[in-house]
Amino acid sequence: QGQVVESGGGLVQPGGSMRLSCTTSRSIFEVFKMGWYRQVPGKERELVATITSDGITNYTDSVKTRFTISRDNDKNTVNLQMNNLKPSDTALYYCKAERGFYGGVHYLTDYWGTGTRVTVSS
Repeated sequence: QGQVVESGGGLVQPGGSMRLSCTTSRSIFEVFKMGWYRQVPGKERELVATITSDGITNYTDSVKTRFTISRDNDKNTVNLQMNNLKPSDTALYYCKAERGFYGGVHYLTDYWGTGTRVTVSS
C-alpha cells in the first residue's frame, strides 16, 4: 500500500524538457495529496509542486511558469512536466504521498519514493 515509485529522470540540456512520473497504489492515489520535492547535496529537501485528489495545484515560485503537475487517474500516476530546465533544477527529485486528514480519516504516515536524478547540463 505504501509504495511510491518515481521514474523519468536523466540528463537534459539547459532549455530542454523532461517529464517525471510517480506511481502509487490506487488506495493512496485516490485520497492523498501528492507532491514532488527535490534535494541537492548540502541543502534541505524543498517543495517543488503538489496536487490534491481534487486537482488543486501548488508550486514553488521558481518553477511556477515552467513546471506542470498533473494526475493520470487511469494509471494512478502523478506527472511533473518540466520545461525550460535550468542548471539550478539539477537535483534528486522525490515523490511523496502526504499524510493528512482526508475524507474524515486522519492518515499519519508520509510515503516517499527513493528519488530520481535530474541533471541539467550542457
